[in-house]
Amino acid sequence: MLLSHDLAARPGLTFTILSVAFLALAWAVFGAREFGFSAVGILAVALGLRVLFLPLAPTLSDDVLRYLWDGKVVGTGANPYALTPDAEVLSALRDSEWERMPHRDVEAVYPPLALALFSIAAALPRSLLVWKVFLVTFELAGCWLLLRLASALGIELRRVALYAWNPLVTLEVAGMGHVDALGVTLVIGTVWALEHRRGWAPLAAAASVLVKLVPIIALPLWARRSPRGGVFLALSLVVVAAALAPVWVTTGGVPPGWVRFGISWEFNGPLYEPLWRALDASGLDGAIKGTLDRLKTWTGEHELWNRFYPYVYPQLMAKAALGLLLAGLLWRAWRDRETGVVEATGRTFAALVICSATVYPWYLLWLLPWAALSCQRAWLGLSALILLSYLPQVASLPLMPWVFLSIWLPFAVLLWRYRSWSTT
Repeated sequence: MLLSHDLAARPGLTFTILSVAFLALAWAVFGAREFGFSAVGILAVALGLRVLFLPLAPTLSDDVLRYLWDGKVVGTGANPYALTPDAEVLSALRDSEWERMPHRDVEAVYPPLALALFSIAAALPRSLLVWKVFLVTFELAGCWLLLRLASALGIELRRVALYAWNPLVTLEVAGMGHVDALGVTLVIGTVWALEHRRGWAPLAAAASVLVKLVPIIALPLWARRSPRGGVFLALSLVVVAAALAPVWVTTGGVPPGWVRFGISWEFNGPLYEPLWRALDASGLDGAIKGTLDRLKTWTGEHELWNRFYPYVYPQLMAKAALGLLLAGLLWRAWRDRETGVVEATGRTFAALVICSATVYPWYLLWLLPWAALSCQRAWLGLSALILLSYLPQVASLPLMPWVFLSIWLPFAVLLWRYRSWSTT
């Protein structure tokens, strides 16, 4: 490890510094309104903050270790979608970072463009620092695009500082090195291109999906707001499908790591955590299995009904219910043609967070640019509250119930009070 300064080793100091940083951000944007905000000034401060965070070791999240591992695997010509880090054929690549890496029994979960970038960073000296510098450079370009977008829409530039200076953003990008920053920047580029009717909007959208699959839920929404919606959707999907085709061929379908992530991953979902526990207490899964037993008796088709048993458990039932809720929210956003693309994009990613079974702090990066432009206080407040979800890791506190409630109850109150995504 070539970087130092372990935040996880000093949780008290870490949370104190981050709390002060959030208070300073609120004062700078809302309290010191007599000061003018220029694009150059906002970018300069954003750069300075990220330089301060670059030396941090990625100890709050070790995702970047997996990025560089997958990059090394790609560099050898092996297939990270088919081989886990524990595979014996990859034993020659093992090092001290491999020993620290979690989920070594899971294949790669990142799309091809991300893997290509990981492989470039992994091939260079001081790969971790190189990767973080690349992220910061690219993400600062996203801040610049966000400033241009705000200027074009007549939005106060100070609102961009709510994203560019946000301690969560700085921590997760420059400190922990999360690849989400690349996808977010490409999403910003997509929205900017849509607002300016640029023909490369579908290519930016496709690239964002190929960094991380998250933005795929927004493709229909963006197509709806494009002057040539059919072309936008077709082109973006063709590019994504062409890039994913070799992956599907080599793995015989959806990569197993993606399936494992979709079915098994869960952490801090605001609706998911209480919902699956309520379903478990209700005994609904037992009632459904009892119905399956009766159907087997009545029909005599034991093999047919036995196929459903592995899917009848509270966690998966909760995910299915929230999937339906998300689909309804996305349909509603798609039908609403009156809402601007900034607000609609923010609502779309907000719906995903609300309905997700897994909400790590860096997942908020996808919606924070739009919350900033709309000055959406509930989601901006959540960017501070979500850092409490690191407590189970750094202070050995259980997530449920008190840490969970400390995050989501204040957010629920804020969301009830500040529901608008208006940029005016």
